[in-house]
Amino acid sequence: MVDLDDYPVVTEDAESYLNKRQLLDYRSEREECLEWLLTFGKKPDEVVGYAPGTVKPRCYRMDRFYRYVWELEEGYTVNLSHEHADSWMNHLARRDVSATHKRNCMKALMMLYKWLHHERGLGEWEPEFRFSADNSTQPRDYLTQDERRAIRDAALEYGSVPSYNNLTPTERDRWKQYLAQRFEKPKSEVTPDDWDRANGWKIPSLVWTSLDAGLRPVEVERATIGWVDADNSVLRIPKEESAKGDEHWVVGLRDRTAEILWEWCQQRRTYPQYDGTDKLWLTRQRNPYGTSALRDVLHRLCDIADIDTEHRQMSWYTIRHSVGTYMTREEDLAAAQTQLRHKSPETTMKYDQTPVEDRRDALDRMG
Repeated sequence: MVDLDDYPVVTEDAESYLNKRQLLDYRSEREECLEWLLTFGKKPDEVVGYAPGTVKPRCYRMDRFYRYVWELEEGYTVNLSHEHADSWMNHLARRDVSATHKRNCMKALMMLYKWLHHERGLGEWEPEFRFSADNSTQPRDYLTQDERRAIRDAALEYGSVPSYNNLTPTERDRWKQYLAQRFEKPKSEVTPDDWDRANGWKIPSLVWTSLDAGLRPVEVERATIGWVDADNSVLRIPKEESAKGDEHWVVGLRDRTAEILWEWCQQRRTYPQYDGTDKLWLTRQRNPYGTSALRDVLHRLCDIADIDTEHRQMSWYTIRHSVGTYMTREEDLAAAQTQLRHKSPETTMKYDQTPVEDRRDALDRMG
């Protein structure tokens, strides 16, 4: 018996459409299909099923197809026909969505009709046409796992200066000159407190939080002190402050990230530029971080981490795309959807790809 607890057997959208009896029937239909796909689906004669990582994302697309049929038939049914499949393919062809999404929907449909052929006796279905892959619709460049670790380390080094007490008078004088320029104040006014300020937690908290939560630039700009729940290692983003403004979000953080955020929240109180504002992060010019400022931070981090940025789309979204890519691999699309605050699972489906290091491992195994 296949454990389907981690699979979207019945989505919220489907459940909201069905009455109790229809819901029971639909759940049974979906369970039978998923169990067969996972046990026999890939090679029925050899009892070889599809990999969970293949079936999970296609569950959503199959569910969307059923709901399309219900809309088409103006009522619930699980009696699918070739005409239903052809109709959805024509519907997808006319939709203004990526070619990659259309192709993935087609693959899910072929998987579903393979089950219907083998288990329900329906004739084999062959699409009248096929959608081609469109690499341009894949997520923009993302950080690999090694690069993510390097960026975390670089954030701890970013803008840091040697300990005040460990410097000779000559070295201290040179660092005073540097800090005077950095903080735009006379050299004579630089104090040991400026050393602590230079080694503060603002950049580490901003970067580590973004690496966990995949923060959009607009979310960095809107973030307030009220979002931080360090005790529970989460960000709590209110509906009215979320990027899409559609619902409240609770976003998980690593415990160490939560500790760094807590350190920054305590330190932040000592900076006059935060008086009278609840903004979580501000630039030295007392402005919220925008797209350009964040890109500059990321490029500086890449310099520190010795990450080559040539021929790459290295923006703050590069961090976000890495969260989506690896959350999908480590968990599933549902987890990535929640972590990235996507309202629709279809938005998250672009992360249904295999990271490059996994493909290298596959090549090594292939010999």
